[in-house]
Amino acid sequence: MHKFGLVGKNIEYSFSRGYFKKKFETLKLTNYSYVNFDLDTINEFKEIIGGTKNLVGLNVTIPYKEAVIPHLSKLDSEAEKIGAVNTIKVTKNGTIGYNTDAYGFQKSLEPLLKKHHTKALILGTGGASKAIAYVLDQLEIEYVFVSRKKTENNLTYSDLTKQIITERTLIINSSPVGTHPKINDKPDIPYQYITSNHYLFDLIYNPEKTAFLKTGEKQGAVICNGSQMLMHQAEKAWKIWNS
Repeated sequence: MHKFGLVGKNIEYSFSRGYFKKKFETLKLTNYSYVNFDLDTINEFKEIIGGTKNLVGLNVTIPYKEAVIPHLSKLDSEAEKIGAVNTIKVTKNGTIGYNTDAYGFQKSLEPLLKKHHTKALILGTGGASKAIAYVLDQLEIEYVFVSRKKTENNLTYSDLTKQIITERTLIINSSPVGTHPKINDKPDIPYQYITSNHYLFDLIYNPEKTAFLKTGEKQGAVICNGSQMLMHQAEKAWKIWNS
């Protein structure tokens, strides 16, 4: 047997289990399985590693992309730079953490990116936001984080003015706000200042079109959800597990 899985919290909705189940069926890999490891706390992680036979690899999702790092044997250099892990390879010598979110995000962001998208807002400051920031650094797109709590390094939602929204035409939601079943929720930004110059990207894929994207689309913005990002990052994870 070759066993894989997803580590997270409240992850019944997750894309990964269905995606890899279908992949195994397509490739006729009858001795492969993928399960959800729904953890109340990250301290349960060691039980998964120590108690799961034939474990080859794991994906990691909210809220453990940063919290899992101290529990790993080592990090890939890119994951170390980003400061978040969403893919783990289990080897005889221990567990290695990788980040394929950055790869998936860049591959799905770039097709709709225009020359005037030079300044961005990243909504949310969790583990996923770190991969987004890493990619924007690579693309030389200036960004600022937006969070509910004020720090030296971010704005709050109440700080967002017409000028800020007008200048920052790339807006990325890396928070879980709007995920099924709370599909009517959306980040609290002044949507009335969104225009056809804007590009709204939501890492959420369930629902397919979040309230954040629907509202932006009504204002004329280009929109993209997280489904392509998930497929790209999943395929990258598959390559890592099989390398």
